[in-house]
Amino acid sequence: PVNAETEAYIAFAGPFIGTVASFGCYFYARETDSNLWLAVSYSGFFLNFFNLLPVSPLDGGRITAIITPRIWLLGAPLMLAMLFYSPSPALIIITVVAIPQLIAAWKYDPAAPENARYYNTPAIVRLEYAAMYLGLAVLLAIMTHKVHEMLG
Repeated sequence: PVNAETEAYIAFAGPFIGTVASFGCYFYARETDSNLWLAVSYSGFFLNFFNLLPVSPLDGGRITAIITPRIWLLGAPLMLAMLFYSPSPALIIITVVAIPQLIAAWKYDPAAPENARYYNTPAIVRLEYAAMYLGLAVLLAIMTHKVHEMLG
C-alpha cells in the first residue's frame, strides 16, 4: 500500500467481512437450532477476534498502524500471553514473523521522511479507524463469549 490509510482500509475488510459471515452462520444456527452452525459461527467470531490483535502481520496490526506503529509494542505482550496460555504452531510462526515488525516499532522515528510520508494521516481519520477497530473488537469479544456459552 502507498500509505497507512490504504493499508488500514484493506486490512479492515477481512475481519469485517468475516464478522458478517459469522453473523450469517449465527443467525442460521439460531433459526435451525443447529449446534454445528453455532460452532461454525463461534470459530468465525474467535478467528476474526484473534486476527485483530494489534501486532503485524495480523490485520489488527495493519489497521492500528494508522494510529502509530508503536502500538504493536502493546500487541506483543498479548501475543506472548496467548502463546503461553495456549501454545500452538500457528502462534509460534506468527510470533516469529512479528519480531522484525516489533523491532521496527521500537526504532520507529516519526520524523524520518519515509515514515512521515507513509504515516501522514489526518487526526480525524486516525480517530475513525481507532473507533472502528475498537468497535469491531468489542463486538467480536462479546459474540465469541456469548456463543461459547451457548455451546456449553
